[in-house]
Amino acid sequence: MPQITANGLTFEYDAHGPEDGEVLLLIMGLGAQMIAWPMELVQNLADRGFRVVRYDNRDVGLSQKLDHLGMPDMAAIYTALMAGQKPPAPYFLSDMAADAAGLMDALEIDRAHVVGASMGGMIAQMVAAEHPHRVLSLTSIMSTTGNPALPPAKPEAMERLTNRGPDPAVDLEAFLDHGVEGAKVMAGPAFSADIGELKAQLRATYERSFHPVGFARQMAAIVASGDRRAALAGITAPTLVIHGIDDPLVQPTGGEDTAATIPGAELHMVPGMGHNLPKPLVGTIADLIERATTLAKTSV
Repeated sequence: MPQITANGLTFEYDAHGPEDGEVLLLIMGLGAQMIAWPMELVQNLADRGFRVVRYDNRDVGLSQKLDHLGMPDMAAIYTALMAGQKPPAPYFLSDMAADAAGLMDALEIDRAHVVGASMGGMIAQMVAAEHPHRVLSLTSIMSTTGNPALPPAKPEAMERLTNRGPDPAVDLEAFLDHGVEGAKVMAGPAFSADIGELKAQLRATYERSFHPVGFARQMAAIVASGDRRAALAGITAPTLVIHGIDDPLVQPTGGEDTAATIPGAELHMVPGMGHNLPKPLVGTIADLIERATTLAKTSV
């Protein structure tokens, strides 16, 4: 896969579909690599004529690691937020949105349909809010606004998010088994993954890159960015919000609040979907992403 320098950092990316197709820029979530976008979904979108670009966010996968920034002080971040001060985070969601805009610059992409999942949805939202001239449409999947009044993650989901499991350098199989159990917690009740396939995916992800401190810095970026509703209320791009009815990590109210905050946004709640992109829903998700691109055409 190729690398490119953007926003002063090096990013790993790939591209699928016709070179002259409208660009779909896919942004993945917390600690997740670009390969977490199912290849079935990428190919489905490419087959529809889109140029599909994925990339690893900063601090994850094969993109540049910012280890000189150290481990974030979460206590200090929370204290600053409570005092109404700027938190001492290594970076913010806005910085990651600037990465996306910089990647577009480096790839000579003037405007794109921006699609983000989970934290990637938050980044995509900030691209639309802070770089509006670059965004043809916004698709926010299983994401939220930072509204502190919304219900938190269900306890079992938060436990799996924060408990990263056994040290894979000591016991890789136990680490993979922990990941499988975590995926079961995050998944909706309607779509169970093949355990062998899921374990193989987890192994491939680990072998590609394992960088837990990057996960911590990304988590700090989410927390430190706080309530983003004021920025989201200014989004002008046609917006479509996708959220699983059975999402235990970002509960459905997160999607509802996103759609209520962004002017004119369409909300699509998907039955049986949790905090994941299950294979049986690839066609449904692709249809909805394509609908967002259609909204961009009809809004002109």
